[in-house]
Amino acid sequence: MIRKAVTKDASRLAEILIFAKRTAYRKIFNNDNVSFNEMQVLDLALDFRDKESKLDNLYVYDDGIVKGLIRWGKIGSKDAEIFELYIDTFFQGQGIGNILIKNCIEHAKDEGTIKIFLWVLEKNYNARKFYKKHGFKWAGISKFEEGTTEVLLRYKLEV
Repeated sequence: MIRKAVTKDASRLAEILIFAKRTAYRKIFNNDNVSFNEMQVLDLALDFRDKESKLDNLYVYDDGIVKGLIRWGKIGSKDAEIFELYIDTFFQGQGIGNILIKNCIEHAKDEGTIKIFLWVLEKNYNARKFYKKHGFKWAGISKFEEGTTEVLLRYKLEV
């Protein structure tokens, strides 16, 4: 069910990312120009198709339909970071995010990881609740999302 993303997933990956980000972030950033002009499914799909490195450390939940994705990787010798975790809006609430994050945590443990980090928007309450449910805690570090006044919080999980 969870596998490495491949080039043939390009359009599905782009579709999930664009629509999930619009759903999660439009009310936070209130920037329709970014949501509907700058963020384009085709452009992102072509990026995935043409730049194989875009698939590095990217894993999908696939039960015959790619329904979600997670990108994570090692940072340093003992730590890892989750860079993206998105579920298709039609399949949210079905436990797919739980499966993806648990798989990530197990693989990170197997690789000798001590801590897993991630950044989450302060106003993304659903994501914060989800990560807390999985044992992540605020690491006491925050910063502004680049080019905005929105605050990102650094979360960590000691595995």
